Amino acid sequence: MAKKTATDDLLAPVTLAVGQEDLLLDRAVAEVVAAARAADADTDVRDLAPEALQPGTLAELVSPSLFAERKVIVVRNSQDLSADTIKDVKAYLGAPAEEITLVLLHAGGAKGKGLLDAARKAGAREVACPKMTKPADRLAFVREEFRTAGRSATPEACQSLVDAIGSDLRELASACSQLAADVDGTIDDAVVARYYTGRAEATGFEVADLAVTGRAVEALERLRWALAVGQPLPGITFALASGVRSIGKLATAPRGARPADLARELGMPPWKIDRVRQQMRGWSGDGVAAALRAVAEADAAVKGAAADPAYALEKAVVTIARAARSRG
Repeated sequence: MAKKTATDDLLAPVTLAVGQEDLLLDRAVAEVVAAARAADADTDVRDLAPEALQPGTLAELVSPSLFAERKVIVVRNSQDLSADTIKDVKAYLGAPAEEITLVLLHAGGAKGKGLLDAARKAGAREVACPKMTKPADRLAFVREEFRTAGRSATPEACQSLVDAIGSDLRELASACSQLAADVDGTIDDAVVARYYTGRAEATGFEVADLAVTGRAVEALERLRWALAVGQPLPGITFALASGVRSIGKLATAPRGARPADLARELGMPPWKIDRVRQQMRGWSGDGVAAALRAVAEADAAVKGAAADPAYALEKAVVTIARAARSRG
């Protein structure tokens, strides 16, 4: 979970979010934007990549407007700003404008350290968003997610969820949210097993394994059996998403790396590295993108966005199977 400075004024003139955990960085931004819009519903939010903030751009953005509206200016990957733009930002830090909140997202490394130091010296509110590389950190994150949702989860349930999902913080957060929304009472180990391991692993993950290797007919047969016996639909969409994301992660990993090294880097067990390598042979980058879109649409359908979630799942399975043959 993100750690904040003691003086945690969400509408402080400058917020500095430091780290490389995308989920925590996005949440740091969302908190500031929500606070600003609570103060002024017409708050103007500008979310900028480094290349969009050229020398002189910041001065234009912070100049007083006719209607004196509140603004939130978000600068992502601020360590990648040009030297001239960094000078502009440093100058602004010395005299920030009223009704404007500047949010700087910084990776925290040596690159752009001068900007990082300047923001801290200027008294910026700081939010730490480090990568959670240790299992204990991810376990603490899961506990905090349930606590924030006002739900009770047993220690065994939290551990089982981390074991089932792995190191992807977005997937962990999504799973916590899904369980909190779907389950009444205390979330225990049996609930997690019902959604993400055990029966779900024997069906949802089998559907995914067949789909990502291009076997559409077999995957559809397995999906229909899973639906017939009452498998939880979120568990099936999770399995499909996990299968496609694993292929995407491995496809962008350094070639020639040992399975043990990749396992540590990608948060997968070594045996899964070997299996995913076999599954990814027919995939292309465009295929991964198309499959992820299909899974997102199916997930939305399962959560109520469509009248026939079963059809949406079948459509996703077919799309994934076709994407598995997109190379060549």
